[in-house]
Amino acid sequence: MRRVVIVGSGFAGFTCARKLCRILSRSDEDVEVVLVSPTDYHLYTPLLPDVAGGLIDPRFVAISLTDTLPRVKLVIGKVDAVDLDGKTVTITGEGDTRTELSWDRLVLTPGSVTRLFDVPGLSEHARGLKTIAEAVYLREHFLRQLELADHETDPAVRQALRTVVVVGASYAGTELIAQLRALADAYARRRGFDPTEIRFLLLDTADRVMPEVGNRLGDNALSVLRDRGIDIRLQTSLRELTEDQVVLTDDTVVPTRTVAWVTGVTGAPLLTGLDLPMERGRLVVDTSLRVPSHPDVFAGGDAAAVPDVTNPGKITPPTAQHATRQGKALARNVAASVGVGVAKPYKHRDMGLVVDLGPRFAVANPLGVHLSGFPAKAITRAYHTFAVSRGVNRWAITLSYLTNVVTPRPLSTLGLVDSGEASFTGSEGIPEHH
Repeated sequence: MRRVVIVGSGFAGFTCARKLCRILSRSDEDVEVVLVSPTDYHLYTPLLPDVAGGLIDPRFVAISLTDTLPRVKLVIGKVDAVDLDGKTVTITGEGDTRTELSWDRLVLTPGSVTRLFDVPGLSEHARGLKTIAEAVYLREHFLRQLELADHETDPAVRQALRTVVVVGASYAGTELIAQLRALADAYARRRGFDPTEIRFLLLDTADRVMPEVGNRLGDNALSVLRDRGIDIRLQTSLRELTEDQVVLTDDTVVPTRTVAWVTGVTGAPLLTGLDLPMERGRLVVDTSLRVPSHPDVFAGGDAAAVPDVTNPGKITPPTAQHATRQGKALARNVAASVGVGVAKPYKHRDMGLVVDLGPRFAVANPLGVHLSGFPAKAITRAYHTFAVSRGVNRWAITLSYLTNVVTPRPLSTLGLVDSGEASFTGSEGIPEHH
């Protein structure tokens, strides 16, 4: 029996495993599909801002691999090394047990991690938004600071506890700050104080908010965020972080206890040890998603610099939309490599973005049509609900949205995640020396 090993259960790896099994089930080829993942679920990351804002239960964005991939052999663990010549992967599992797994075809889709910079105090005092642990921690940590502020007698300390700094004004950062703003407003109303006493600061080195959606929609989003009392400072970032304050690149000092770093992504740490050509932290592949020097190795999603044939000289952006479609192309081309079907180059036209900006507002540009306000909100929620890969999760998310219409967001903290588990190292596996 030949074996296909897929590394990672993100959008590309999950979709590849699912479609590959369907293709192989219609053939006589004897091929085993193995998925290696550090978690037993596929994470629908676009809804992590809703988790951080307390709108959706974290269980609902975790799609069970056991239930959705019944034909796939699931190995829970982390791939630490790949022997390209010997065709094996080394996996570290529970209790630091190490096993070696051979392969005939290898699909590298380990995803990405938050892109960090050499900013003093960043890894110690900021948190990202790539995992459930980070999203849950941000929500509970922020609520805890608000609770502490209720009983703080020093006005300066109380203001610091009620200040949130989010770095990164792309769609993930803006969605996060919009949801945290909504959570803060709900808390203030129920505690009986002015929501404007809770300060939000959004930073980005770019000169625009969400350049991905175009100037008009970006300007709409900027206006709405500012109307909600969010202080947006463009062409500005962090110079230094400490436990109780941040220093901006314009030398402004902002006392705060809550800092989110959502500035983009880079390829998973596994990729740097492969000794393969890289571009912008991602593996170089051809249009069929093959690694040129190793025809039995494929890569896709955030881990691969996939040529964009619609824009020669460019690579596809690291989005869930591209990763999902690349997963389907990977399945087709891997199947072709074992004698089932015909390989085709990956070609994908950008279908646009949807960005949820909290209560009653969103921006979207599906198929190039620019929308904002309620129409964009309806499309955004419908898109995300439909894109989730399991019916029971779709049902739970839909009920969460409907419940939020008639009842306020829950404000209790459960202490499920500590600061170490939500750190860049503990949650995303970024080496401490980064």
